[in-house]
Amino acid sequence: MKIHLMKSTSKSIRYAVVGLGYIAQAAVLPAFKNAKKNSQLVGLISDDQKKLKELSRKYKTKLNGTYNDYEAILQSGEIDAVYIALPNHLHREYTERAARLGIHVLCEKPLAVTVAECESMIRMAKQNNIKLMTAYRLHFEEANLKAIDLLRKNKIGAPKYFESTFSMQIKAPNIRTQDINMGGGTLYDIGIYCLNAARNLFQAEPEEVFAMSSKNEDPRFKKIDEMTISVLRFSEDRLATFTTSFGSADQAVYKIVGTKGSLEVENAYEWQSAITHSLKIGDKKSKTKYSKRDQFGPELIYFSDCILKNKDVEPSGEEGLRDVKIIQALYASAERNIPIRLESLESKKNQPSVNQSIKVPPLEKAELVHAEPPHS
Repeated sequence: MKIHLMKSTSKSIRYAVVGLGYIAQAAVLPAFKNAKKNSQLVGLISDDQKKLKELSRKYKTKLNGTYNDYEAILQSGEIDAVYIALPNHLHREYTERAARLGIHVLCEKPLAVTVAECESMIRMAKQNNIKLMTAYRLHFEEANLKAIDLLRKNKIGAPKYFESTFSMQIKAPNIRTQDINMGGGTLYDIGIYCLNAARNLFQAEPEEVFAMSSKNEDPRFKKIDEMTISVLRFSEDRLATFTTSFGSADQAVYKIVGTKGSLEVENAYEWQSAITHSLKIGDKKSKTKYSKRDQFGPELIYFSDCILKNKDVEPSGEEGLRDVKIIQALYASAERNIPIRLESLESKKNQPSVNQSIKVPPLEKAELVHAEPPHS
C-alpha cells in the first residue's frame, strides 16, 4: 500500500474531481476559482473522452484519465484529495480506493446508499488516517447558519415544529430516477436537505419516523417514488414534516415555529438563488435577504484548511451516516406503512455554527460538455 505524504511546506491542497456530470461542471469545477487561496484543481477523472479533453483544456489540469487510471493518478504524488461527484451507488468504492492510498475525500451527499456502506467508508478513512467529509454545502452558507443561530439564541422560543417542501420537475433519463437501491428517489437527492435542516435546527436526532410515498403512471417514476411525505418525531414532543417531489413545480422552503415566533426560509436549499428569511416574533415581522453566492467554493476552502491544519471536519462522514440511517428507515416505513422507531443516537460532537460561514462571489456560468441540468 502506498501512503501519500503531503509536503509539510504545502499551503494548497491539490484535488482531482471524480465524475464530470452536471453538478461537477456547473458548480464544483468553477468553484476552484473562489477557493484558490488553499485549493488547486489538478486532475479530472471520467470515462467520457470529450469531457476530459475540453474540460482539461479549460481548467488547465495535467492529471486526467479514466476510471481505470484512478489509482495511477492518485499514486502520482501530485494529488492530496479527491472530490467525488459520482452517482450515489459509486461513492463507497471510489472513497475507499482513495483512502487506501492515503488520499483525503470530500464526497457528495448522500455519503452512500446504505448504512453498511457509510460505516465501511468511515472505518476505511480512520484506518488510513485520512479525512472524510460529506459535502453538505449549506453547512457553510450564511442564511442557513443564521437560522440555526437564531434558534440557539431562543429568538422564537422553544422550537415546536418544522415543515418543509422541496420539489422540482425532474428530467429523464436521469440517475435520480434509477432504482432506490442504487440511491435514486426523492429522499436521497432532495429529502436529505430537509432532513439535515430539521436535525440541525432542533439540534437533536429523531426518535421515530413515518413516511408515505406515491407515484403515477409517468415512466419517470417506474423505479422510484414521485412524491414522499415524511414525518419525524423528536424528543420533547417536537415534530418535523417535509414533502419531496420530482413531479411538481419548484419549491425549496422551510418554516420552523416556536413558542414565541417563527422563521421561514425561502429558497433555503437552492445554490443558484438568493435566500430570504422571514422572521415573526409576536406582532413584529422582519425580512432579511441573503445575496446569491457560491456555495461550493466554501466547502473546498474549509476542507483544505482542515487538512492543512489537521482539524476535525464538520460535516463529517458520521453526519452523512446519520442521514442515510434515517432515509433508509423512511423508505422502509413507506413500504410497510408503519412508523419505525430509530435506535438512540448520541448528540453530535460538532454542530454547524455561524463560525463556519464563508462568503465568496457567485459562480460564473459554465458551458456544459455532454451534461445538462437534471430538472426543468
